[in-house]
Amino acid sequence: MSLWSTYRSLTPKTRALFGVGVMAWASIGLWTTPQVEDALGMTSTKEEQEALDKQLAVRISRVGGDEKDGGVN
Repeated sequence: MSLWSTYRSLTPKTRALFGVGVMAWASIGLWTTPQVEDALGMTSTKEEQEALDKQLAVRISRVGGDEKDGGVN
């Protein structure tokens, strides 16, 4: 029996509770991540964060288009 068929054989109430449990687990993980990173010494320095922000900076430039309507289609 596959995992999907096992899941589908559960009652709707059980599937809903399972979904709520997974969302709660994910929320707890997102909420506690900063504390865990601090405890393990995995936080980035100010310089590292600035370097990452500089690398991820998005530059938007216009490519082609009609000059009369401003390039908006």
